[in-house]
Amino acid sequence: MGNHSSATEFCLLGFRGSKELHRILFTIFFFFYSVTIMGNLVIIVIVCIDKHLHSPMYFFLGHLSVLEILVTTIIVPMMLWGLLLSRMQTISLTACVAQLFLFLAVGTTEFALLGVMAVDRYVAISNPLRYNIIMNNRTCTGVVIASWVFGFLSELWSLYATAHLTFCKSNVLDHFYCDRGQLLKLSCDDTLFTEFIFFLMGIFIVVGSLIPIIISYIYIISTILKIPSSSGQRKAFSTCASHFTFVVIGYGTCLFLYVKPKQTQAAEYNKIVSLLISVVTPFLNPFIFTLRNDKFKEAFLDGVKHCCQLLKG
Repeated sequence: MGNHSSATEFCLLGFRGSKELHRILFTIFFFFYSVTIMGNLVIIVIVCIDKHLHSPMYFFLGHLSVLEILVTTIIVPMMLWGLLLSRMQTISLTACVAQLFLFLAVGTTEFALLGVMAVDRYVAISNPLRYNIIMNNRTCTGVVIASWVFGFLSELWSLYATAHLTFCKSNVLDHFYCDRGQLLKLSCDDTLFTEFIFFLMGIFIVVGSLIPIIISYIYIISTILKIPSSSGQRKAFSTCASHFTFVVIGYGTCLFLYVKPKQTQAAEYNKIVSLLISVVTPFLNPFIFTLRNDKFKEAFLDGVKHCCQLLKG
């Protein structure tokens, strides 16, 4: 390997097509990104200022919105800039590895938080009388901090392994961000063991965080079915519907992208799934968690009325 010089800068191919297509894609993705940032910021602000939403469920939702903003901001601004450039976009190896690490770390934190939110819903439905005692402020703060710490610590080996690869095949990445699979394609090292470790990490993180969700929902469903009134059952199901929908979308896309033995699949496949993770899912988050939530809608309308009164005054 001593005769090979490793690339210190990469060129991102981004999206193929004409300038007109790039302008259309820029408009679409900019709209999605703007709505994502504004929608999740609204959730964070409303949760912080409205005392009626000072409960574990909305505390976790606020942190989930922070994570969604970070996930999309790590990827989308660079992608938008690439669509505006008339030449190929370049990024240094250091910035590339940093972007990949942050993206994976924030995503892992989100998986951990989704598991926590499932357990929270289980406690709320199965043990409502002791809910405030079990899910107290100290417990909620502790599990959120643990989720963040786990997310970033778990990706340190991935950061180290990627940074120490030798890139001598090419410096052109067929993607709109520093995708791990495409980086492995460019390496002239034997990456079989590294890919296997990434596969095991994917199972541990994605499937591991899915286990408490599955167990929680088994208990939740069994508890709800014991409720005698149909209206009571619907009310109980409604408190979990948003979280369950988000879990299906989020885990579905990530299972396709990360939990597989071969990390270096086709670039176009990678781009589509990456768009779902970094653009579509964060965009849907505000709508999934607010449209069917009467308590949040009431808090939002009260906030709008208060702002209108301040402007008139």
